Amino acid sequence: MSGPLSLPPPPLSPDLGPIADAALFLDFDGTLVEIAPRPDAVQVQPGLPGLLQRLAAELDGALAIVSGRPLRDLDHFLPVPIAKVGDHGATLRPVPDRPPESPDLPHAPPAWRERAASLVERFPGTLIEDKEHGFVVHYRLAPLAGPEAKAMLDELVAGPPPGFTLLEARMAWEVRPLGASKGTAVRALMGRAPFAGRRPVFIGDDVTDEEGMAVAREFGGLGLRLQDAFGEPEALRDWLARCDPSPPPPPAAAETEVPA
Repeated sequence: MSGPLSLPPPPLSPDLGPIADAALFLDFDGTLVEIAPRPDAVQVQPGLPGLLQRLAAELDGALAIVSGRPLRDLDHFLPVPIAKVGDHGATLRPVPDRPPESPDLPHAPPAWRERAASLVERFPGTLIEDKEHGFVVHYRLAPLAGPEAKAMLDELVAGPPPGFTLLEARMAWEVRPLGASKGTAVRALMGRAPFAGRRPVFIGDDVTDEEGMAVAREFGGLGLRLQDAFGEPEALRDWLARCDPSPPPPPAAAETEVPA
């Protein structure tokens, strides 16, 4: 390496100046990739996984994807050995080749999911995304279901068993156990190598990212809202590419045969 990697300022926040000695925490949906109508329909740009892997190496491993998705989803869309956090901090894998770590958290009762499934039957276009300790009701394709989904899930998390909360996301409501968040994930990673001692930079687009941003600021770092600092996921990807000191060479142009 030519020296420690210094990140350029975000395009919409140039006054921040270069960011040295960073630990980079990146949300996935709506941040690295555009929001899709269904969780399984997101499109990952072909060069993105390799770019993230190179940046992680330049940061001595201090780059983590911090997402509400399960780790299996992150591994599917980003099949590279970098640190990943899934389920809003309920599952951590800071070392890529080691088993994930999970705090002792409750699991949502099956009866709750059955209630949610009954709502999905009544509102075509809604869908349930299962998580390790809870689930999400997505209503992007059925906006009228949003208020009823919230009311039903509020009722569930208010009753027994205790230990759950309802989290608002983009056109979705998530039942999540208390005690795990993107904030607890950032705090846990900042207490261990290679993140410890660095300046955390958390980039996200949603209310679910605010806890991660807040903890990054507690550690003297930056919590950057995508819309304010970059605008769109494409602009963030361009910025990450500019951070890459050793981009791969462009593909060689195909040779054109000259007729004899």
